[in-house]
Amino acid sequence: MNYWDKIAGDFDAKRKFPWKECLDFIKDIDGKCLDLGCGGGRHLAAMKEKCFAVGADLSFSMLEIAKEKAGDAFLVCCDARNLPFLDETFDNALFIATLHNIEGREGRIKALRELRRVLKKEGKAIISVWAKWQDRFILHFIKKFLKKQGEHGDILVPWKKNGEEIMRFYHLYSMIEFKKELKESGFKIEKAWSVKKASKWLKDNHFAIVRKEN
Repeated sequence: MNYWDKIAGDFDAKRKFPWKECLDFIKDIDGKCLDLGCGGGRHLAAMKEKCFAVGADLSFSMLEIAKEKAGDAFLVCCDARNLPFLDETFDNALFIATLHNIEGREGRIKALRELRRVLKKEGKAIISVWAKWQDRFILHFIKKFLKKQGEHGDILVPWKKNGEEIMRFYHLYSMIEFKKELKESGFKIEKAWSVKKASKWLKDNHFAIVRKEN
């Protein structure tokens, strides 16, 4: 069992509501659409009203929660780095708050390229990651930069459950790094921006809308 299976119920309880950025994107989509890293399915309910919705996640426990919210969506348990879909299957996709949980830059690039592979030509996706320079982590990364230890942006974030501290891997991005990886993966960036979701001072999430040109 991976740690997402262990914390699925508690994690979902704190992520009940879909993000406006995703709802705005979903308003303009149709066809066959993928929610990659769908978690408990907070965006699947809206997606299934607009298109044939497929939710994919590494955690089976998360998918069980997603089924309760979007029962007629098609759900697949899989790794974002090795998607079990044919080339050019999907018209549009969401890849929200998931890329940053993949360890190693090579793995993250592979996941982005897999997403591009399964999108149709001119297909669009909205992608989000945690921002590196946010209130909660800025001092940590300043210290880590000075020590020059490991890949800058990597951090283990604890989740407490029943007295146990479960460590989750995150790679937090600067906007420059985020754009660089999107371009390296072959995407055309149509729009990129940052927002505050939980931070008081600094923006804590980066978003991008990308397109597969050819």
